[in-house]
Amino acid sequence: MILEILTYPNKKLFTRSAEVTEFNSELHNLLDDMYETMRNSEGIGLAAIQVGVAKRILIINLVNEDGEQNKADLLEIINPVFELKQGETTFQEGCLSVPGYYEDVKRAEFVRVRYQDRFANKQVIETDGLLAIALQHENDHLDGHLFIERIGFNKRKKFDKEYKKNKQKDK
Repeated sequence: MILEILTYPNKKLFTRSAEVTEFNSELHNLLDDMYETMRNSEGIGLAAIQVGVAKRILIINLVNEDGEQNKADLLEIINPVFELKQGETTFQEGCLSVPGYYEDVKRAEFVRVRYQDRFANKQVIETDGLLAIALQHENDHLDGHLFIERIGFNKRKKFDKEYKKNKQKDK
């Protein structure tokens, strides 16, 4: 089922998500619905809070060398804990909850994340590149933050101005 994606400035997006304690069919259904929703919106990642569920759940499905998203590459990450962040890189990010806006964001270049999968199995991932960026971006959602909070004062002023202008057009 395709879920509604909350968009800025919805206050729920600024909610800190709670740990998942029950790994059951309800969780599995949510993960499946999040995947359908993300694919339908042509995204590469989605946090549960973006569909109004304040639980520490995120999914990421990057595009492969052939330019396709393969479900076999889907990462379902529950209760993530960042054990290591190293280096620094800048990457242009966008967000399904801030449609149409893209900006350069500084993040750690390499990360190690401990998490659980849909069956509560403990997992660890060590990565860099786009996957490291996506993990940090989606985890920010779980902590109640959007990427526009990381772009610096002047760029944020520019974003706020563009957002207000676009809101006026929509009326």
